[in-house]
Order: sequence, then structure tokens, then C-alpha cells
Amino acid sequence: MKQLTRVTAFWLVAMVHGIRYAIGWVATRRVQDPEERRRAVARLRGRTLRAAMERLGATFIKLGQVLSTRPDLVDAEVIAELRHLQDGLPAFPFVEVCRTLRAELGHAAVRVAEIEARPLAAASVAQVHRARLTDGSEVAIKVLRPDVREKVRRDAEILLGAARILSVFPAARHSDLEGHLAHFVKGILDQTDLRIEAEHYDRFRTNFAAFDGVIFPHVHRELSATRVLTMELLRGTKVDELPPGDHSLLSLRLRRVVLKMLFEDGFVHADLHPGNFLITDDGSVAIFDVGLSKGLSEDVLVQYIDWNRCLVMGTTEDYVRHLRAYYIRADENVDWDALTRDVDAFTTSFRGKSMKELETADIAQSAFAIGRKYGLRPVSEMALIIVAMVTAEGVGKMLSPEVDTMSEIREYLIPILARRGMLG
Repeated sequence: MKQLTRVTAFWLVAMVHGIRYAIGWVATRRVQDPEERRRAVARLRGRTLRAAMERLGATFIKLGQVLSTRPDLVDAEVIAELRHLQDGLPAFPFVEVCRTLRAELGHAAVRVAEIEARPLAAASVAQVHRARLTDGSEVAIKVLRPDVREKVRRDAEILLGAARILSVFPAARHSDLEGHLAHFVKGILDQTDLRIEAEHYDRFRTNFAAFDGVIFPHVHRELSATRVLTMELLRGTKVDELPPGDHSLLSLRLRRVVLKMLFEDGFVHADLHPGNFLITDDGSVAIFDVGLSKGLSEDVLVQYIDWNRCLVMGTTEDYVRHLRAYYIRADENVDWDALTRDVDAFTTSFRGKSMKELETADIAQSAFAIGRKYGLRPVSEMALIIVAMVTAEGVGKMLSPEVDTMSEIREYLIPILARRGMLG
């Protein structure tokens, strides 16, 4: 009965917001300039999606947050709107927190001497409480929301069912809507098993053991389980709350962290927004919330390296060859001549600029827009890498406006290209 009620609510919300979108779309027909009309429709689409997802709750809000990091799938105007989505969920009752601790930890729960009733943070999947163990150490305890796994599975069935219906439209088939949603659902379900996040923390701590100034909190494995994660409590200042001053070295360190994840480790934190960093009193960078992390295959790394080679030192023909070799096509009837002209305009737009004037975010948005226009899309892991670099650039510019991301990428990539014989 609950599932039937939820399905009914989903389609009711979809219908109401679909009608609002249709009315707004008719109004945009009055805009004469084609590009301005396209932007107006995209903004309308973003507002409609945001309102519907807020109405449908946690799983859909999380979906919107993920979509806001996917410029390969949606327009920049849609992304700008979806970035305003917040979890916006009240904390669940403290009695549920205590019940979960006892159920998951058994007798070991007595080692938690004190736990604050008010959470440090409450999100769509879990909330975090400050606590103290019997040995006096301070910890942060992450506890899943009650029945969150069942609710995600329930909403997943609705999402995948809607995706199958929408697959009658060519655009939905080409974008592999059903495949992306299945991948998204798996990611959220993985976040409802906190043992996976504990493993990610261990892996990152190993990868960065010799990297000065970067900290991943230690996990208390004996006090962690499927629905509970206990880790050391690290104190510090959020990146976006640092006082004015010269933070250029800190900015460089954060970007080097991302480059190391991508090109040395092949294992990347897929949710590197400013809220998941803290700067400790000694200037170290503490990184949290690693549940959404991704291993990268050799093929994907080669693709990303070649993409950067085409941008930094390649020709228009190089870039078109890259698209032919690596991108997935909606069909074989691609107008390659028209695409080549657009690529030439795209590369010309930044070739005359200094590396310091270029921004990865702008280049990525333009590159993905060309792909969408001609029915070409990269594999999702490729988009993940680019988004990680864009996020790192954004945090870097927050700390130091003089960030030169493209030069750093080139400096990092040239020896890798040489080793792989990809400079030509």
C-alpha cells in the first residue's frame, strides 16, 4: 500500500509540475533570439525540476544534487538551479539514534560514554553526532536514517519505471537515462552501507600516508557497522569560512590532492564540495564524507589524458578525432563537418588566451554543450573526472584568485604523456 501511495504521489507531482512547465514553455515562445530562448527554456526546466524534487523528498533531492554535477547531461542553466537544492531535512529523533547504536554495536555500545542529542549535521541519508568514548577520546558518530535503505529502493523502482517510459523519446535513449539512474541508485544504496565508507576512509588514508598536510579521519572499526560509522572528531575551519589572507599554498595543496587521486591512485572522492573539507589549526586539510568515491579504469584515464592533450596542445582535427574515438553516439548520422566548425570556434575562443585566463569550468561547459548538440556523450566516469577538476578549481579560486589550473594540469600531464607515448 505504501508503494502504491508513493507511486501515486510521484505521478501527481510530475503531472502538476509538467503542466506548469508547459505553461512556462509557451511563454518562452515570445523570445525572438534563438539562443536566449534556449537559455530561458533551460532555466524553466531547472526551476521545474528543482521544485518537483524538493516536493518528492530525500532520494529525489539527492538525485538533483548529483545532476548538478553532470554538465555532460544537462545544460548550465539547469545546473545553476539544481545547485540550490539542499537536503533541508529535520533531524530524526535522538531515541532512534540510541536504538540504532544498541542494535548495530551490541555490547560494544557501552564504550560510548556520552553522545550529544543535537546532531552536528543532518542530511538525506544520515546524521552525525559528537560523542565521547569511555577512554576519553572525542569521536563523530554517523547514523543512518531509519528505513532509509528501504525508502531508496522504493523510490528507485519508481525512478527506473519512469525512465523506461521516457525511453520512448530519442533524447532519453541516447543519454542512457535508465543506465544513469541505475548507477545513481547503486551509489545511494552504497551510502546506506557505512561499512563501504569505512573501507573508503582506509583506502584514502593509505593512499595519502606520505602526503604531508592531508588528513582522513581514523575509523573505529570495532564501533562501526552497516548503519553506524564511528570516526575520530577533527576540528577546524571550513574552507569558505577562512579569514582573509594569503591561502595560495593551501589552494595548491587541495588541487594537488585531486590530481593525485586522478592520475596516481585512480580512486577519486566524487563529492569534493567545500563542505567536505576542514582546515585544522596546524594548516592541514581534513577530508570527510567519502561514501561516494569511484575507482577509475585505465581506459578512462587514457581518455581524460587525451582530452587534455587535445585542449592544451592539439589541433581542431585532434579534438574531432578524440570525439570519434571515445564518445558514445546517439546514431551514426553525425554532421561531422558542422561539428568540426563548432569545435574550431570552441578551440579558437581560448587559444588566444593565457593559461591563467582560462577556467576549466568554462571549457568543460562548452565542450559538453557541443557533445549534447550533436548527440555525443562521454562515458560517465569521464564526466566525473572533469567535474572533480572543476570543483578543485572552484575551491582553489575561493582561496586564491590567481589559480592557473590549466598550466598545472599541463605540467602534471606532460611527463605522463611522455611515459605513455601520447605526446604526438
